[in-house]
Amino acid sequence: MRRGLVHVLAWSLATGAAVTLSWWGVRTVMAGTAYDPPRALPIAAADATTPESTPPASSTRRGTPSQPESAKSPSPKPSSPSDTPRPSGTPTPSPTASGQVESYDTDGGRVVFDLRKTSATLVSATPGAGWSMQVWKTESWIRVEFAQGADRVSVFCTWHDSAPRVEIGNY
Repeated sequence: MRRGLVHVLAWSLATGAAVTLSWWGVRTVMAGTAYDPPRALPIAAADATTPESTPPASSTRRGTPSQPESAKSPSPKPSSPSDTPRPSGTPTPSPTASGQVESYDTDGGRVVFDLRKTSATLVSATPGAGWSMQVWKTESWIRVEFAQGADRVSVFCTWHDSAPRVEIGNY
């Protein structure tokens, strides 16, 4: 009986040491892979013509409370760096050497596109507080979807056989 107890105690100590060593190793590796949330480029960075003149990216936090379902609108809300009011449904334009940079504020976050004559590029996409985000890209369209629970907001930019156009939908 005593011999069996010694074996159980030795096995328990060896197993505990192995688990502790494994946990410490995994924790050390995982600590090195943790990352900050994606950072959005400030709209002013899109106006720069050379990569050397762009400021470093900064994180953006939105403190706006969630609106009730009846207050949500499928059209983009105006936004601008100076937060000056613009007519409803009007994107914020900013001319660049390559095209027209336009910002679209939605219930789920902000999306900025560089719209050219026959194509578009995603400049940045920043989810609002409590919202998650996914991006899909092909040669003829870009889709950004913000999600919070059952709520979905999609910003869809297409340019197949035409100039780029942006559609926003709440689902």
